[in-house]
Amino acid sequence: MHGRDQMFPQDCPGGHQGMSTGAGIDVQRQLESLIQDFRAGDPPMPVIVLHAEDAADDDRVTELVDELREGQQSHGTRLAVAPTEPPQEDPDLDPTAQAVRLLRDLGDSRKWGDRSASYRPYSFPRLGLVRALQDATDDPDMDAHWPTAPAGTPDGNAQREQAQTQLLRILARQRWRPRRPARRNRQALLNDVQQFLPAGVLGALTSLLTRPEWYVAVLAGIGLMILLAALNHVPGRAPLFLWLRRESRWFLTTTFLQSAARRQSTSVRLLRPVRSWRAIAARAYDVAEAMREGGVFPLQLYVLALFEDLRDNHRRASWDLRGLKRTRPPVLILRQVSRENGGIELIKAVSDVRSRRSELDPLLIVAGVAAADAPLLDRGADTGAPPAGTDSRSPLLSSPARLQQRLRHWYDEWAGNLRADQSPSRTNALPWVLRISLPHEELVQLRQADWRCVRARHRPPVARIVWSAYSLALVLALAATVGVVHARDLHRTYCSAGLLTADRDTELRPAPGGGTECVGISTGDVRFGSHLKGGSDSEGGRLRELEKLVHAENAKVLRENPRAYVTVVYAGPLSSATVDPSLVKGAEELAGVYLAQRVVNENYRVKLRVLLANGGADMGHQRFTADAIARYAERDPTVVGVVGFGRDLQSSPDVTRRLQAAGLPIVSGTNSATYLPKDFSNWFSLAAPDEHQAEALGLVAQQLRGKGAAPYALVLARDTKASQDRYTSEQAHYGGVMLRKKGFRLLPSRTYRVANGKPELRLHAESICRGEDVPSVIYFAGRVEDIGPLMTQLGVEPGCANREISILTGDDLSKAKFSGTGGRDGVAPRITLYHAALAELREAASGTAFYQDAAQHLPWLEPGEATYDAPGFASGQTALAHDATRALYWAASLGDVRQSRAATWVNLRGVKLEGMATGTIDFTDAPLYGERHGHSIVLARVRRTPEGLSRAEVLCSRPAGTTKPLDVKECSIK
Repeated sequence: MHGRDQMFPQDCPGGHQGMSTGAGIDVQRQLESLIQDFRAGDPPMPVIVLHAEDAADDDRVTELVDELREGQQSHGTRLAVAPTEPPQEDPDLDPTAQAVRLLRDLGDSRKWGDRSASYRPYSFPRLGLVRALQDATDDPDMDAHWPTAPAGTPDGNAQREQAQTQLLRILARQRWRPRRPARRNRQALLNDVQQFLPAGVLGALTSLLTRPEWYVAVLAGIGLMILLAALNHVPGRAPLFLWLRRESRWFLTTTFLQSAARRQSTSVRLLRPVRSWRAIAARAYDVAEAMREGGVFPLQLYVLALFEDLRDNHRRASWDLRGLKRTRPPVLILRQVSRENGGIELIKAVSDVRSRRSELDPLLIVAGVAAADAPLLDRGADTGAPPAGTDSRSPLLSSPARLQQRLRHWYDEWAGNLRADQSPSRTNALPWVLRISLPHEELVQLRQADWRCVRARHRPPVARIVWSAYSLALVLALAATVGVVHARDLHRTYCSAGLLTADRDTELRPAPGGGTECVGISTGDVRFGSHLKGGSDSEGGRLRELEKLVHAENAKVLRENPRAYVTVVYAGPLSSATVDPSLVKGAEELAGVYLAQRVVNENYRVKLRVLLANGGADMGHQRFTADAIARYAERDPTVVGVVGFGRDLQSSPDVTRRLQAAGLPIVSGTNSATYLPKDFSNWFSLAAPDEHQAEALGLVAQQLRGKGAAPYALVLARDTKASQDRYTSEQAHYGGVMLRKKGFRLLPSRTYRVANGKPELRLHAESICRGEDVPSVIYFAGRVEDIGPLMTQLGVEPGCANREISILTGDDLSKAKFSGTGGRDGVAPRITLYHAALAELREAASGTAFYQDAAQHLPWLEPGEATYDAPGFASGQTALAHDATRALYWAASLGDVRQSRAATWVNLRGVKLEGMATGTIDFTDAPLYGERHGHSIVLARVRRTPEGLSRAEVLCSRPAGTTKPLDVKECSIK
């Protein structure tokens, strides 16, 4: 034992005093060497059998085994001690049954040490399943149901089916678990519930696909788990998903049980529960019959189940990396094995099962045996083999001088001979047993000062630090925090978002006056009407109703004509702001688009699908909306063009350019920008350009000037420096040019600011009316919502209240509702308002089916309400949107064949449609990068009647398609 004092420190962990014999010190050192090899790989684990050369030293061997047990416990090894003491209740059991008794309780995780050993407790589902089958087989209720008729006969088959039914009933009563106390049943309940955790997570993730609130997804997952747990524990029924448990899959697929099976199916599939259940039921009965017959089969099945469970508990490639955390193999201690207590049979069964199976298991067995019983474990013990110590293949020589030297090489020699020793021709061989004969000198107790133990490595593995319950909790906490932050960011950014996903075609953007509005293109379940915060109830309800109708029509198109449709995007103001809660324009335009869709889908083979895009209040976010449309068009080749973008803003050139790059033409109903058709070949508009409107109003200005001295005139325009509005600056420019051409003396132009949605006109009114030169004509380049305050200011200011003043303005005033048409706007007593309008509806009404179609398809209209001067139609926005949609559809379905996006763009220059709501839509004379003629236009006059009401009347008009210009005679103001 030279050098032992230097190699083995005396301090031992866990209060262990160390090994008291030289043999114990050497054996413990070799055990630790094997355990260190286990950290890096999967070495074959032997059954180490210790025995003395002299029978008088048997007790010392038992004490050595106890010291080894204490040493392994102090090192944190998962260790179990089999009850090798003779049973008190039934001492007459045969050795095989005694061996089964040694294994039955090893399925209790508490038998393998406490939680401080390493990682979490073991689980033994396979061993538990075998015990459950054994308990059901031995149940008294089964005694009368076993078949008595020969197998294969009609009576035998019937009895066998009845016995199988009874066995399954008993197993269901046991919950397919071994019989155990109620306290352990509660633990089994928790184990059963754990299997539904993935189902709950799956339910939560599935609900997240619909992008609800996060708490809805959590409640969905918890609710699914509770439902499955309740169904799983219905009394008298087998647990849910029994065939998907890991022990059931092993039970059906292990080749060890094929001898017990009778050519039954072993298919286990998630989507075939009935077939899987029949397979496990048939296998259970076959195994129960084999266990009832006795023999070595039940013992070997217990051993196999134990090995499979331990292998699974140490699997490195597992979700929790448990094999990397459990760096020490489990150890089974058999203090005193003999034929009477079943220990010899158990060791033989272990060797037989390992020889039959190809997989390595991590179980290390240390057994002590009496010297007289040691030959029972030797090769050829029943045929008079030579005793240990003289056999040239004996693991250890008996010479004390050779013990330490042989201990250094015992494992290598045993492992090297293992392959040949497993050969079937080696009669009575126990190749997995490594028998160590200990001489008397090595079993002599040392002085206590010389007791030693082997220090074990206590450095925790990296996997235990990186992937542990604490790190998992930290990762989950971080993931939950990131998820919540990400979800909040998604909910703040997108109109429809879940915990992980969002509809990125729509976003929440700041709205004028505060708050947010949903903008973008609705390609999924987003409804812009559900995000409305401003607007009257009737307008908001009308918008929501129209969205519902459009989406229902789209669903019908996709369902009935999935290969014969084109998609048109309507882009308009489908939200409102607190400073201007009106939704008139968006709701009226959308009604025209929907009406065109219904007419087309009822009368044409190629169907029309309409997607809605919201540019925000006053189209303030139309640049983002254009980007969203272009991105979606890249994914959907059925998109052929865009209808809308009816407001002229600073971003209009960028919007048109972005859609032009995407190959999308734009047909606008109300955008009167003069420059857009000159700059972009994909721009088509039904609205008379601002320059044409100013020229038409010049006919009125010419009459107002008279033949005397040149009167004064003024251009009053909204200040657009702080806004995106470009319409008013265009109107102001062309209006000023027109007044100068007509001979008016222009006063310095004025611009008024808008604060919190209200125009600041008082100081301007005072300055205009109280100045030396009061204008007789004011060209108002503003918005319809500003005309009321202007009338109020001019109507009470001295210098204007008693003077005849004429106000000229553009087409935005066509959205006003004067008293004569049941509206809310009016003019001051001595002021006459002249404005342009984009849709001549009166002359075109007799030649169009527009109003007949409206009465049929717009559900809110009562009989007789569909007329050109009725509310909802008088402004012309519904008619213009309808005509623009019909024109774009015509180009996209030329020849009643679905056209490509590029072909639609080309075909638009050949559009000529008669009988539309505004007349004839004719793009055939539209030059490339130039103005076209033939727009619909109206000049209207509004003045106060003697009764105090504001009455609107048409001075002159031209329906769409007429290129003859207006003249003074037609537009006479007399």
